[in-house]
Amino acid sequence: MTSTTVAAVSANFGRDVDQNLAQIAALTDEARLHGASLVAFPEACIGGYLSVLGAGRDGSGDEQPDSLPPVTDLDGPELRRIAEIAGDTTLVVGFCEQDGDTRYNSAAVVSGDGVLGVHRKVHQPLGEHLFYDAGDVFRAFETPVGRLGMLICYDKAFPEAARSLALDGAEVVACISAWPASRTSSAGDIADDRWTHRFNLFDQARALENQIVWVASNQHGTFGSLRFVANAKVVGPGGDVRATTGTETGLAIAPLDVQAELETARRAMFHLRDRRPDLYVEPVHA
Repeated sequence: MTSTTVAAVSANFGRDVDQNLAQIAALTDEARLHGASLVAFPEACIGGYLSVLGAGRDGSGDEQPDSLPPVTDLDGPELRRIAEIAGDTTLVVGFCEQDGDTRYNSAAVVSGDGVLGVHRKVHQPLGEHLFYDAGDVFRAFETPVGRLGMLICYDKAFPEAARSLALDGAEVVACISAWPASRTSSAGDIADDRWTHRFNLFDQARALENQIVWVASNQHGTFGSLRFVANAKVVGPGGDVRATTGTETGLAIAPLDVQAELETARRAMFHLRDRRPDLYVEPVHA
């Protein structure tokens, strides 16, 4: 039996990049104490997310953020520092990527060898398109913890996104988020918020339908007018939650024999094998 311990982070990350990097280092050290080989940090853990998103509460139009996240270059000092922190651990981090004059909401998988792969968020909720361009590809990457795919937040709401990664051989998907509670009918208790329930349902469904290991991180606390739902978790290929932070900060940590678990889940009904892609076509209306 070859066990791989994976960890998902629930924590708050704002605009102070140096503070963010220190927090990433501390949480990585804590995860290592539990034997973690993979640690997934939240969306925008380097530099913070947008402080507002979508139409204003008074219906007057899109609110504007007080500030934008600082940009990070793939070969810049921030990701070099992440590689130093990673060492023999594999980390997934979120940041605002600068590519020429274009900005992307991005995730990178990083080891001590450097950046192993990058995902640019494809699906943009509400007003995010005002500040970021959308990515246009889903692909998995070879990493020290196996073939790994990445998604960012709203990407998880689209079954095609996770399915594309599974078809590209992803055994583990790290979905990093800055997933907020509802802004229009929020619950007093974040655990009862409708967007908390949706976040958790998507995580379990995406793991089960693709029979993969799903590692979901999320921001915690507040940033501007947003209140995040936390609930970082590790989900097995049967859709069962192996570890969760609930609404608290911290690490959701679970050991898994990834290969054995995938083989067991796929032994009788293998969803990827049993697909009928010849029938999955867009309807044509006269």
